[in-house]
Amino acid sequence: MATFLYKLGRLAFRRRHFVALIWVALLTLAGVGAASAPAAGTTSFSIPGTEAQKAFDLLEQRFPGASADGATGRMVFKAPEGQKMTDAANKATVEKTVKQLGDGSEVISVSDPFTTHAVSRDGSVAYTSVKYKLPGMELADSTKTALEKAGDEARATGLTVDVGGDALQAAAEPGAVGEAVGIAIAAIVLVITLGSLVAAGLPLLTAIIGVGIAGATITSLANALDLGDTTSTLALMIGLAVGIDYALFIVSRYRGELADGRDHEEAAGRATGTAGSAVVFAGLTVVIALAGLAVVNVPMLTKMGLAASGTVVVAVLIALTLIPALLGYAGRKVQPAGQKKSRRNKKGEQLTDAPTAALSDAKGDTSEKPAGPNMGTRWARFVIRRPVAVLMFGVLGLGAIALPVTQLELGLPDDGSQSTSTTQRRAYDLLSEGFGPGFNGPLMVVYDAQGVADPQAGVDKLADKIKGLKDVVTVTPAQFNQAGDTATITVIPNSKPSSTQTEGLVHAIRDESAGVKAETGATVLVTGTTAMNIDFSQKLNDALIPYLGLVVGLAFLLLILVFRSILVPLKAALGFLLSVLAALGAVVAVFQWGWLSGLIGVDETGPIMSMVPIFMVGVVFGLAMDYEVFLVTRMREAYVHGESPSDAVVTGFRHSARVVVAAAIIMMAVFGGFISSSESMIKLFGFGLAIAVFFDAFVVRMAIVPAVLALLGKRAWWLPKWLDRVLPNVDVEGEGLRTLDDDNRPKDEDRELVEV
Repeated sequence: MATFLYKLGRLAFRRRHFVALIWVALLTLAGVGAASAPAAGTTSFSIPGTEAQKAFDLLEQRFPGASADGATGRMVFKAPEGQKMTDAANKATVEKTVKQLGDGSEVISVSDPFTTHAVSRDGSVAYTSVKYKLPGMELADSTKTALEKAGDEARATGLTVDVGGDALQAAAEPGAVGEAVGIAIAAIVLVITLGSLVAAGLPLLTAIIGVGIAGATITSLANALDLGDTTSTLALMIGLAVGIDYALFIVSRYRGELADGRDHEEAAGRATGTAGSAVVFAGLTVVIALAGLAVVNVPMLTKMGLAASGTVVVAVLIALTLIPALLGYAGRKVQPAGQKKSRRNKKGEQLTDAPTAALSDAKGDTSEKPAGPNMGTRWARFVIRRPVAVLMFGVLGLGAIALPVTQLELGLPDDGSQSTSTTQRRAYDLLSEGFGPGFNGPLMVVYDAQGVADPQAGVDKLADKIKGLKDVVTVTPAQFNQAGDTATITVIPNSKPSSTQTEGLVHAIRDESAGVKAETGATVLVTGTTAMNIDFSQKLNDALIPYLGLVVGLAFLLLILVFRSILVPLKAALGFLLSVLAALGAVVAVFQWGWLSGLIGVDETGPIMSMVPIFMVGVVFGLAMDYEVFLVTRMREAYVHGESPSDAVVTGFRHSARVVVAAAIIMMAVFGGFISSSESMIKLFGFGLAIAVFFDAFVVRMAIVPAVLALLGKRAWWLPKWLDRVLPNVDVEGEGLRTLDDDNRPKDEDRELVEV
């Protein structure tokens, strides 16, 4: 592996014009494809195998032309203080608005609140529902404008008017200001770490090119593959973070090779061969974790994982090819100002000082030799002296932060989780005020009466049973299809959609369906947005353990191959579990309990989004293995080259700690930038991933890992002999490159030096 990547790095360095042209062409091609691709429609949300999805599919079949997936708009009116909606003037305004809304070509129906009893008991609030032929994202702009205009005109009469539902659905903004701040912080960290504007600019430039190609490709395929806005935003978030980090590791190693006196092409080759090998395996763990989301069998989640993993693949390829090419253009400018002078012969070629190279060969270390112990060295020595105390502090600290996970409640966001500045949230609150929170999440009960002798009597009996259940406010009369073999009943709960009481009601209705089936032979199914959310949460919970087993198992085998050890990969997996549980605990404390929620703009606390645990497991596992590979491969490299286990830990920290810390801060800055998003899902993921990186990089990898390795000693690198013989040697440590030193040393006649 190292030898192949070494040759690839040198080739990219020599053919830098060609390599740069290829990536510019790919970026241009992706951009043209994105610009010419049809606009993406609404992302379909399906959950194969669940009762709610079966009911939805049945409705599509039995109620043709009803546009079950069409958008809905709910306009809510509130009368001024001291007035009622039934007052003549207010009633006239509502009736005019209803007529105005019904004129649209994409409108199927508009309900009249005075004939459908959609006026609150005290008369202060009323609402009208608009049903459209197309999903929200596919509605014409003129249709959305007409809805907004009707609301504005009604509001001008003195009524309070707000619009909910998905008819005004639009692309989510990821928080451009916060994202820019995150990139700016990343740039500052790079400059401080590398001491050169050029060196700092390379990771940023290549990361932007990578996410540009990946993002444009996702946009090009969005319509054909039914990809949503959240898919591209999460791919951007992850691709930008890993793109900067992967490039940083190679640039940092390249500077170390230059400091050892190697010429630029050789340094680029060796940096790609050593740090590049770590990049490949780190990227593989991220890809495995993200692509593994397909085992959940939720199409939306599968697409999100595959899109993000594709972005990571692009980041790896750019790090291995474009970075060496750009290093060829940068020359000595990647070094700090004080180190840009170098020794060259008459031909202008930088030469390796023979004694320095020989010393490097003897020690088996080809990286920069600091004059004295740096912060990483001092910290590693401190941990080695007190491994038990550091280990206990790290484990107990993360364990305490993880405690809120025991109170984790899952659900999916609705309008009630949006910012109070949005009209959707205000409409949600008005409905809750006038009719109760359950009106925001009605349940739909589907009665399949095929083969039933008396469908009407059977559905009436079912309605009576539902009315007797706890937490039921209203049960509407059954509505049959034209064939008379399928009916729907709308059930209004007494609690809000995301509450545990509503979930209990869904299960209670489903329990009643077994008795109905036995008595009449009819099949009863519960669906609707709330039921879909409940089924989605359950499906994700059921898939979490198999997913963990698959992802952790595959990554464990991969890390055995990389480290040629059993205990090191095991320690890496256990450390990951600690960091992800602590991150989930922090998410629960902030987004569910409301601790410090005001600092990051959380307007509404409540259940955590269902997909957060499993998606965070995938992403955090991949990122955690990044730091594990980058940090521990350097320790492994030192150990293989003859250092004692304790010295190898110190050596690994001396060369890698500074860069790993910088990489973690950059990732936190990039992820943290998305906290400013108005989309609750993006905000939650930004916070969760940022805090997870903090826990994993600074507690697990920088404290728990060296403590465990110090306690294990040589046992950490133990591998059964039979397994050692079976495993292929991927040479991540660059052992094969040491044989190249003799060939690359300058001859005596070339040692006449000039000072540049």
